[in-house]
This record gives sequence, structure tokens and C-alpha cells, in this order.
Amino acid sequence: MQIIRFDTAGELDAYAANVMAETIKSKNNPVLGLATGSTPLGIYDKMAELYRGGQLSFERVTTFNLDEYVGLPANHEQSYAYYMSKHLFSKINIPKNQTNLPNGIAENLEQECAGYEAKLESRPIDIQLLGLGHNGHIGFNEPGETLSGKTHVVELKPETRKANARFFDSLDDVPKYAVTMGVGSILKANTIMLAVRGADKAAIVREALTGPITTKVPASLLQTHPRVLVLLDREAGRMLER
Repeated sequence: MQIIRFDTAGELDAYAANVMAETIKSKNNPVLGLATGSTPLGIYDKMAELYRGGQLSFERVTTFNLDEYVGLPANHEQSYAYYMSKHLFSKINIPKNQTNLPNGIAENLEQECAGYEAKLESRPIDIQLLGLGHNGHIGFNEPGETLSGKTHVVELKPETRKANARFFDSLDDVPKYAVTMGVGSILKANTIMLAVRGADKAAIVREALTGPITTKVPASLLQTHPRVLVLLDREAGRMLER
């Protein structure tokens, strides 16, 4: 596990975008695992800048997103399909049929999960971008006595819904369920890049990266992966030993 600290958000974003760019340039048909939320926004801005500057093409790229809310159609402003289109896909030259997200309004969610997992099996991810939840979740894999290895439907914890309520009109509008890649699905990526910002994440960063490996802190399972790159701003990394 390689841990890199940055003094500014801009430095973190640029570094992460360059790692993504190098992955794209080094592969004939690169596969990126993508995340949503506030953390990746600057990274996606930098990736779009590289495209606009003629330094990067996404024509051969395939993407898989970690998760999607159950019950939100793709055109809903808080769906992750809408987020990805707004913040990245509409700004680059990636063919739409090469972008993949779980369908949160599928008539048969169990079948949707199995189908998404089959796609992941057929196109292994070269690099998976992750954020980190306050309770240690990655994707929407919430803490528990056990964790699901494959893509599945998960009931979101109250603290996760509360954290995401800032994007909705009210807490009542936040979906209670989501479709998410399982921890096993995530750990199959060749490389994992975990990006974390903010003093409010410092304690869970320390627990996830240096504490016991446990399903009660899903991100702690990243310690078992041979190629994890952790990008932290100064505040998120303040509780780690130098």
C-alpha cells in the first residue's frame, strides 16, 4: 500500500487524474472503475482538462461505476447516471455504450446484479477509483457481520443516508437501497486508488488503513490487496504516523 499526502486539493486531483491517464495510455482497451460523491469531482475535472488539451482520448475506454441508487431513473438529478454524465461523460469523447452503471430501476434487481457482475467478470478493471464513507464503507458496502462479495442490493445505513442528504431536498428523499459492487468485485481490480479528503475522515482513514481487517470497517479489506494507492489531503491524513 502506497500512501501519498497532498497539501492542496488541486494537487491531489491532478495526481489522481494523471494516474488515470497513464493507465489509459498504457492499455489497448483500458477499463476504469469509477466512483461518485464529492471527492471525485476535481479528479473528473482534471481528466476532462486533459481531454480538452488533446493529451488524452477516451475512445477505447470502458467504465464501470461502483453503484447506483435503487428507485432513481437515469435522468433523475441525484442518480449516479446523471452525475457521471454531468461531471465526466458529457465532457469527454467516451462512447456511451462503453459506460456501465447498475440500473436502479430494473424490474428484477437480482437479475440486474447478476448481469452486472457477469460484465465485470468479462472485462476486469485496470484501476478502480474509490472514496471512503465516514463509517468505512466503500461503494455502498456497509459495515456488518458479513459482506457480500458480488454485486448486490444493499440497505443503506442511517448515517450514510444522512451524509448523502446534502444532495437531496430532505433526508426523506434519500433512497433507502442501492445496487453496489461487492467488496470481492472491487478487490478484483488490478489497482485500487483510494482518494480521501477532510478532517472528518481522519479517524476512519486511520482505522481503515492501520486497524484490524474486519467486515465492520469494509475499507479495511483494502489492506489485503497488493496494489493500493491512497491519496490523502493534509487533514484526512493527520492521524496517520509519518
